[in-house]
Amino acid sequence: MKTDCIFCNSPQQRLVAALGDQPLANAYLRADQLDKPEPRYPLDLFVCEECLLAHIGVVATGKDIFTEYAYFSSFSTTWLEHARQYVAMITDRLGLDGRASVLEIASNDGYLLQYFQQRGISCLGIEPARNIAEAARAKGIETLVAFWGARTADTLLAERGPADLILGNNVLAHTPDPNDLVEGIKRFLKPGGTVTMEFPHLHRLVSENQFDTIYHEHFSYFSFHVVLKIFAAHGLTLFDVEELSTHGGSLRIYAKHDDDPRPIADSVPDLRERERAAGMTGLDYYADFGAKIERVKRQTLDFLASAKREGKRVAGYGAPAKGNTLLNYCGATPDDIRYTVDRNPHKQGLHLPGTHIPIRAPEYVAEDRPDYLFILPWNLKDEIMDQMAHIRDWGGRFVVPIPELRVLP
Repeated sequence: MKTDCIFCNSPQQRLVAALGDQPLANAYLRADQLDKPEPRYPLDLFVCEECLLAHIGVVATGKDIFTEYAYFSSFSTTWLEHARQYVAMITDRLGLDGRASVLEIASNDGYLLQYFQQRGISCLGIEPARNIAEAARAKGIETLVAFWGARTADTLLAERGPADLILGNNVLAHTPDPNDLVEGIKRFLKPGGTVTMEFPHLHRLVSENQFDTIYHEHFSYFSFHVVLKIFAAHGLTLFDVEELSTHGGSLRIYAKHDDDPRPIADSVPDLRERERAAGMTGLDYYADFGAKIERVKRQTLDFLASAKREGKRVAGYGAPAKGNTLLNYCGATPDDIRYTVDRNPHKQGLHLPGTHIPIRAPEYVAEDRPDYLFILPWNLKDEIMDQMAHIRDWGGRFVVPIPELRVLP
């Protein structure tokens, strides 16, 4: 396991959370794989004592994880609406028209670029997972199967020229080499062009105990002050930042070339100061994180044991990567959570990694009538509780595990 910092390469790292040996969070299993050996890797969170980047110990490469992928963005109506609103906003803010070019890094199934395409704006997606790229192409979205970095940027630059807008949602954390990713952005960005990137905010992860968002495909976890350092190291300046509700609390950063004269918004020094005031510029910030994680584990195990004693049946909702971190950390089995349901047909019929809990279609809940529905993608709990409101007809209740376990009517 490589524990040196993946930004500054310092070997001086502080272990702040140990989540045990876990399978890759998106390594879903067919029934014929359940009896075969399942690789597990240490899942440990470190903070660099030099630059303060939070990152896991690297045990798998991007090619191990992302060549084939099970997450399709278009199955969340909430996320589709987020993408539509972003495209409307950024098109207006930057004055984009049919002469503009847009590049999305880790474009998934075309969930976002479709809205640029509808506006007649030229767009290209970069997506390393071939199966997901094919879904985007089926929508008519031009998609290149590749990992983004300086080499890919140079190749595309020679073929088609730079982009007016480069965006990446929830990709910065997914690279084991953030320097290469950001250097590629620097090279491919047109003079006067804009970069926007979204990623979960480390402050929310720690303060709201969102430890289940730690898994092997998330190599890094970002504070604003560390992202400023990474972009500055590659000649890019952050000139605005927005705080979003997505994924439990995210940041959307805006970047430009260093020589771009656009002014820096007040939001930039304001967020830097708030992070400093919260203690995020020091290691003491993480002192009680491990204890908070342990508390959720105890609460989850107590709930599952109590439900079993009372003869209550527990089912899950969703098969997200974050849920697999939580369930494997707690040692859950199909005896605890009989099955989970997911709207993504690519996951239905498979089993969760590690726990081997089967995944069914959401319609099965009405047939089985469980007493509790354990919501694993807690960031979408409002959408899910609305979709599954019918469980209340037989007295069913919802369970949300983060930041502390709650049973909701």
